Amino acid sequence: MSEYSKSFFSLKSWKQRLVFWLGAVIIGLLISTMTLLSEWASEFYRSVSLAYPWFNFVVAPFGLALTAWITFRFFPGSQGSGIPQVKTALELPHTQEERAKLVSFRIAIGKTFLPIMGLLSGASVGFGGPATHVGASLMSAIGRVFKFPPHYMEKGLLLAGSAAGFAAMFSAPLGGIMFAIEEMGRTLEARISTLVLTAIIFSGVTAYSILNHTIYFTDNTLSLAWGKSWLAIPLCGITGGLLGGIFSKIIVSGQAYLKKFKFPIVGIAFVCGIIIALLGFLSHGESFGTGYQLAKNILQDKATIDPLFPLYKMLATIATCFSGIPSGIFVPSIATGAGLGLNLANWVPIAPTSVMILLTITAYFAGMLQSPLTSFVVVLEMTHSHDLSIPLMAAAFLASGTSRLINHEPLYRALCNAYRVSRNEEANNNEKQKQK
Repeated sequence: MSEYSKSFFSLKSWKQRLVFWLGAVIIGLLISTMTLLSEWASEFYRSVSLAYPWFNFVVAPFGLALTAWITFRFFPGSQGSGIPQVKTALELPHTQEERAKLVSFRIAIGKTFLPIMGLLSGASVGFGGPATHVGASLMSAIGRVFKFPPHYMEKGLLLAGSAAGFAAMFSAPLGGIMFAIEEMGRTLEARISTLVLTAIIFSGVTAYSILNHTIYFTDNTLSLAWGKSWLAIPLCGITGGLLGGIFSKIIVSGQAYLKKFKFPIVGIAFVCGIIIALLGFLSHGESFGTGYQLAKNILQDKATIDPLFPLYKMLATIATCFSGIPSGIFVPSIATGAGLGLNLANWVPIAPTSVMILLTITAYFAGMLQSPLTSFVVVLEMTHSHDLSIPLMAAAFLASGTSRLINHEPLYRALCNAYRVSRNEEANNNEKQKQK
């Protein structure tokens, strides 16, 4: 009997599969809940802040400071987007005890409710990174409880959980696969590919049933006729990639600066809260929250925005990242890209407005991450604009190349390296304290 047949008929293997599939369903349920809560929290804060402008300058700084304190006091390891932690857990050899500092059930709990606290403090919070971290953490916890084999624990469960979380967040199964390959830096080995694909299927179906397929944009069949309108591809691709690259450069350089001078994290969060409140005041509340609803309205031609909105949203997202609270950048980047695309369509109307918006969203996403395949596949799946496959792909690769002129290292690779250095310094300091 072959190894495959033995595995297929093994009672132990089937128990592991059932537990694993149940974990994928739980991830889908949890990410769907986070998504619905995030939109409620964003709208609640925005409505209150517009009714009482003073509210911003009290709740934002104190709320972010409190969220940062809870994060580092009770849920260390849950700060930021979480993708650097998952990449570190995947790429370096760790004992189970060491890996638990990067991905664990405790971290999954913190990563679930702390971003909501951030939204209730006016922060520009995305849930792509947190969804990835939650998925990996839950799968890792399941593996420890049910004593999965070592080859699953080392990377299989982490890779599958992170891809499932990403796919459930965007209702984009192909995007989840691309993310697993391109961003997490892993090839899909025979055993691991089955884990990843089944996790994406189960979590994706769960999110599909709750969120009515996609919470982002309704079906929007668009096309780009051959001719001068194709000049929108380099225009949107280069502009979006340039702004995305600048965003990434500021994030990486800013975090290095804050770390160098060892400013207290609660103080940093308080100052970031003041900046977020000011940006919200200047943008009439448009820079608060995830930005999903505004991006949807922009794409459907239901919103008139301040031309400076992309700048306000980008700066609010940067301030949120610097605050140290658990948050992601994917959904806010969609809003930033949508606003930039609308500006380009108004300034240089060489293609349909909706097409230029989608091209710029893809370009900003790709410029920010330098992951062109993930960027174009996610936007394609969210909008069902399959006739734009080639223009979106071209804009993504142009943007990624433009971004590399500013950043030689992709955003999450740079953040992952910085996170490793930080952990090594912490470990060395702890060792010195023990010796004393």
